[in-house]
Amino acid sequence: MFTWFTISLRNIVKNGRRSLVTVLAIALGYAAINLFQGYVHSTYEGLTTAAIKGEGLGHLTIFKKGYLEQGKLHPERYQFTRDEAELIIQVVRKQPDVQLVTPRLSVSGIISNGRNSTIFIAQGLVPRDDREIRGDIRKITTFDGRYLADNERSGVVIGAELAAMLDLTVGSDAVVLSNTYTGMANALDAKVIGIFDTGASATNDKMVLMTFRHAQDLVDYTGAERLVVLLRNGKNGNASAEAAARLGALLAAEGFDVEIRTWKDLSVFYSQVKNMFDMIFLFIFIIVLVIVVMSVVNTMSMSVMERTREIGTLRALGLKRRSVKSLFATEGALLGLLGSGAGCMLFFAVYGAIAAAQPTYIPPGSSSPVPLRVDLVWPALARSIAFMSLLSLLAAFVPARRSARMTVVDALGHI
Repeated sequence: MFTWFTISLRNIVKNGRRSLVTVLAIALGYAAINLFQGYVHSTYEGLTTAAIKGEGLGHLTIFKKGYLEQGKLHPERYQFTRDEAELIIQVVRKQPDVQLVTPRLSVSGIISNGRNSTIFIAQGLVPRDDREIRGDIRKITTFDGRYLADNERSGVVIGAELAAMLDLTVGSDAVVLSNTYTGMANALDAKVIGIFDTGASATNDKMVLMTFRHAQDLVDYTGAERLVVLLRNGKNGNASAEAAARLGALLAAEGFDVEIRTWKDLSVFYSQVKNMFDMIFLFIFIIVLVIVVMSVVNTMSMSVMERTREIGTLRALGLKRRSVKSLFATEGALLGLLGSGAGCMLFFAVYGAIAAAQPTYIPPGSSSPVPLRVDLVWPALARSIAFMSLLSLLAAFVPARRSARMTVVDALGHI
């Protein structure tokens, strides 16, 4: 084996120019795949945090059975009453992996500054629970004013573009109008105590955050639309799904007819972006795969043609066909290993440049710039080295097999 390794390395050095081109092709492919994979990994982490914390979805959401299909048309039929919500919260809180359970109530309608009006979508939430889910919202986005307090009666926090549309500032008075569940129109005062950038252009011009009690007063209902559950270790999608199944069975045994969705189920944006990036990564991977295979096959084919008499000499000295294949396969694997090593150095060079420059960009659907990050995914780097080496070995097997089939006489007489 050591002999084959030595011979293969000498042949790579002897055909230096051709080998260099192949090594560079492998290196560029390796660096491209891992840079994009690091970017995708960073994007997925950001999307996960945005869904769980930014959107306030938590890890699990408990609905009354049928709400997702009919709740928008008949909200009064598919809401939890106050007693039901309290009992479910008591049951769920007893589970050791549950960190928090909090009620939520969605409200939509019209908000007015007295002169102009526009639509709004509001989340009625418990401020202390929301701080535990989101963290301090003032530290993770552009924020002016103060956040909701637990004893807030009329204070609201609104999106930055919504504030600009209605010329509202911190301290301004507004009126929110919505329909109650019985179909009556209801209007309440709202004092703007905070203005924030939601980070998404789709919601920045209509988002309103208010206390759970304020939302209940607006729709004249004492119950909750849904219950948001924060798990101690629910960032992993599988853990969230397992917890959802377990809590669903537990609540069914207690007599509650509910359906539980994970944050992945409810975050449509996460699913769409993930599917898009998965497809792009597959496309890039196929391109790199073709380039690497063609480069190695071309290099090894030329090597076989130039070394036909050498192959014949080795065969005449007693080298078996299997050994000829192994010799060229080892040479291909070495090309893959050298290319991966060069690609690894190229990857870290670009990674360091990105970390130093800290570039930003505005992705689709965002209202503010985000940093361009590339994560170090060590298992992926190691897997890529093994994959490139194996791929080069297999690509070299085609010309190696052809060389091994040649008869000794034909090989020795080759010009």
